[in-house]
Amino acid sequence: MSHFSFELKKECQDTKARVGVFNTPHGIVETPRFMPVGTLANVKGITPDHLAQAQAHMVLSNTYHLHLQPGEGIVKKAGGLHRFMAWDGPILTDSGGFQVFSLSEMRKIREEGVVFRSPKDGRLIDMTPERSIQIQNDLGADVIMAFDECPPGDAGRDVVEAATARTYRWLKRCVAAHKRDDQALFGIVQGGIFLDLRAKAAAELVDLDLPGYAIGGVSVGESPENIRKVVQHTAPLLPKEKIRYLMGVGTYREMAQAIASGIDVFDCVIPTRLGRHGAALVQGDRWNLKNAQFREDFQPLDETCPCYTCQNFTRAYLHHLIKAKEMLAYMLLSLHNVTELIQFTVRIRESILGDRFVEDFGDWLEPEPSEKTNSC
Repeated sequence: MSHFSFELKKECQDTKARVGVFNTPHGIVETPRFMPVGTLANVKGITPDHLAQAQAHMVLSNTYHLHLQPGEGIVKKAGGLHRFMAWDGPILTDSGGFQVFSLSEMRKIREEGVVFRSPKDGRLIDMTPERSIQIQNDLGADVIMAFDECPPGDAGRDVVEAATARTYRWLKRCVAAHKRDDQALFGIVQGGIFLDLRAKAAAELVDLDLPGYAIGGVSVGESPENIRKVVQHTAPLLPKEKIRYLMGVGTYREMAQAIASGIDVFDCVIPTRLGRHGAALVQGDRWNLKNAQFREDFQPLDETCPCYTCQNFTRAYLHHLIKAKEMLAYMLLSLHNVTELIQFTVRIRESILGDRFVEDFGDWLEPEPSEKTNSC
């Protein structure tokens, strides 16, 4: 694993927030940083050049989806994911565990792995930890994720405890199956909302001395308060000298609070999903560009945003494209939304380096107003 290292550059004096650099065979990832999701070897509607301009240091693809289409064999013959999708920066592949376990009516969990029926063609697929790692070895991403069992957010303790224990057993099988030293295998801390299970899982994973660690099983139905508690409790239990990844999170407030707990990188489908529905992220708020109020609004979406969309087009033009159902609208909005979240983490990085994190981002460190109301 000499290809990978995490350098801790600065720590916040008031929180557990930190600045670091994650070194990979395809370049560095400056942290904290939002990572765009490119499930099928593309970030929907955004070219690799525009991703680079948006300062997307690392992008994600998904093992489950790429196994179904086009198949890891095709990607391997193409020279690996980097060549296949024309992206020469770092790539992370999720194991597909979340997607497999979301097929609740189409899969059967066993100790050996999970058998599920392909939603594409109906064929039976036997996904084991070894198979997930072999697929990811063939895909060739810089970072690969262990195959885990992700229980739903409302699962009871017995279910979560069993899933967490199985995740650890599967992780050890993933470690044994992993064949490439130019790929970093990350383990995933499960445990639901049960903090003692999270602590036990974290301790077991740390003993394996992996190059990086993820917190999974959040944003699967829990309340914002429970997500925050899990992250605040779990992140400090992971090694300070290793990169920490919070899976499936991508709002301003969630990221700011997680960074304050010591998390380094994030991913979420929110920015491109909103873009495909005509919505823009602006300073943490969601704007529906279909609304008539934008018809004669000739300002950029965000004057402070460096993205191609904001530098060249107005709200009125985007409104027009959406009303006309032009494909360009969804591409421009997706590009802006991805840039918006990346720039948010870039600004946080700069604020930590300048000892201004709490001063500059204190509002985002507070719970949602609705949470405060509900707790009274």
